[in-house]
Amino acid sequence: MQADVIFRNANIIDGTGNPAFTGDVAIVDDRITGIGDLGTEHGGREIDCQGLTLAPGFIDPHVHHDEALLTDPGMDCMLSQGVTTIIAGNCGFSIAPLTATMKDLPQPLGMILTSSRPRFARFADYRNQLRQTPAAVNSACLIGHGTLRINEVADLGRPANAGELKAMQTSLDQALDEGGIGVSTGLFYPPARAATTEEAIAMARIAKSHGKLYVTHMRDEGDHGIDALKETFEIGQESCCGVHVSHHKCAGLANHGQSEITLSMFRDAMRQQDVSLDTTPWTASSTMLNSGRHRQATRVIVADSIPYPQMAGRDLADIAREWNTDLDTAMERLLPATGIFFIMDESDVRRILSFEHTIICSDGIARGDHSHPRVWGTFPRVLGHYVRDVGLFSLEEAIKRMTSMPAQRFGLKDRGHIRKGAFADLVLFDPATIQSGATYEKPKTPAYGIKSVWVNGRESWADGKNIGNRAGMLLDRDVN
Repeated sequence: MQADVIFRNANIIDGTGNPAFTGDVAIVDDRITGIGDLGTEHGGREIDCQGLTLAPGFIDPHVHHDEALLTDPGMDCMLSQGVTTIIAGNCGFSIAPLTATMKDLPQPLGMILTSSRPRFARFADYRNQLRQTPAAVNSACLIGHGTLRINEVADLGRPANAGELKAMQTSLDQALDEGGIGVSTGLFYPPARAATTEEAIAMARIAKSHGKLYVTHMRDEGDHGIDALKETFEIGQESCCGVHVSHHKCAGLANHGQSEITLSMFRDAMRQQDVSLDTTPWTASSTMLNSGRHRQATRVIVADSIPYPQMAGRDLADIAREWNTDLDTAMERLLPATGIFFIMDESDVRRILSFEHTIICSDGIARGDHSHPRVWGTFPRVLGHYVRDVGLFSLEEAIKRMTSMPAQRFGLKDRGHIRKGAFADLVLFDPATIQSGATYEKPKTPAYGIKSVWVNGRESWADGKNIGNRAGMLLDRDVN
């Protein structure tokens, strides 16, 4: 038989969590056609993988690259670390459907969208644009409740009234019909902070009617994190909708160690309802600078500032001293801006990462001159630091949390596995050298140890360079 490509003598980790094995993998067009001893088959190209690991392409279930898929379609920050599929539209903020006409969008939507780019009044318009001008990675998109509020609610400082809620539900219903894979909320953020639990339940019921998910940046991840987790579970119970908790953390010094309680709450909830979670492998988070997190953090780095771009990469405390003012005043002068906040404890990060149900995510925001290193380095950090150096879990377990687990949770059919008939999204890497190149000082540095990345059967990244293929597809959730 003739294959387009055969990977020979690879250490194959298939994404299921099963032990690695040595063998060959053949692909024809965009699908995997053979696995094992393929000595009788021939490939138009044959790649010797001796000493290297072949895994399914990593799936990042939480990014904010909605616009970056259009403005930076090469997606170097994703491909360079082995990511072949991303899920955008998180934290309640999606690029579509956006009908609001104001030039300056409320934060944090303004963090991911620029005023100079076209806006998409329907999700179908965004879908069609991605199909006309594909990106280098596959993508799926949640529909942001915060975006819908900006469209429909006249005063974002209050709960939606009956008419506004109905308009949001109608818009969500249409967007899910057009390919959105679920609804996301960001009850932590100002545009949605006034939303009641009942409003969130109403949105989750629409998602449930489509067989799709409710995904949430909870109302609080710090001092009131336990109450916010209870609210999240209540939303799932009342709507009968599956809920997914984004970037689970215990933020602020007063809450370090609280993961022992929250993970016990997850275990209890999972016995009664459909619940899942993801997290990042970092002790610092990143969001809009005026989120209030600077009061919980031991250190704050300015990631981006519109009025003072030269301050990107500087510590907020140093800027305040230079300006002879306090942190709050310095922060106000820098707005609109994004920050990197050191608010988590390493023991919580490890405990949440090692929880058997936790999926790995980056929570990447690509915009800005000095982004969080998670944008470029999340998945290699897990494989290099937490697997090889720390021994937190096995390589097979780590790959499972990056591939089949997010694929199954978000309904991405035939993704996240190396098996016959699956899409040929693959990453070839050296387990002895893989590690994050990105640091807090130099965040836009590609990972080490990634040899090649394949998206839908086409080589897209090799030997530290983008090949230039744009093989990504826009994915919908499989509800069968």
